[in-house]
Order: sequence, then structure tokens, then C-alpha cells
Amino acid sequence: MRVTSSRSLAIIILTLWVGVLGSAAGAIYCKHRARELFVELERLNARRDNLDVEWGQLQLEQSAWSTHAFVERVASTKLRMATPPPQAIEVIAP
Repeated sequence: MRVTSSRSLAIIILTLWVGVLGSAAGAIYCKHRARELFVELERLNARRDNLDVEWGQLQLEQSAWSTHAFVERVASTKLRMATPPPQAIEVIAP
């Protein structure tokens, strides 16, 4: 009876020891994975911030290019367009 009792106790202790080691390994893996994911999150946040800055610059550029004065200047200088004289303008009613 004593041999069986000490053998069961050894199996229980071994099982608990394996459980503790497995739990520790799991905790270490989870902490490592959390750090990897945090680094990835920070990288993506930096990328998002850079894209926000670029988007703002593109919006400013678009608003500058779409102003009436800019379009008129490009039409007159590069395309050599001019406003027709008032007598050559015809208004068509819908």
C-alpha cells in the first residue's frame, strides 16, 4: 500500500510540475506575442500618421490647383487661351 501511495504521489507531483512548466511557457509566449503585436501596432500607427500628413498635403495641393486664378493662369500661359470679346459671347437659355 505504501509503494502504491508513493507512486501515485510521484505521478501527481510530476503532473503538477509539467503543468506549472507548461503554464510558465504559455505565459512567456503570451507576453512575447503581446510585445510583437504592440510593436506592429506602433508601426501601423506611425504609417497612419504619415498617410494623414500626406493626405492633408494632397488636399492642399488640390485646392490650390482648383482655384479660379490658377486655372485661368494655366489656360492663358500654357494653353494660350484668352477670354473672347463680349460681342462674341452668346448666352443660350435652357
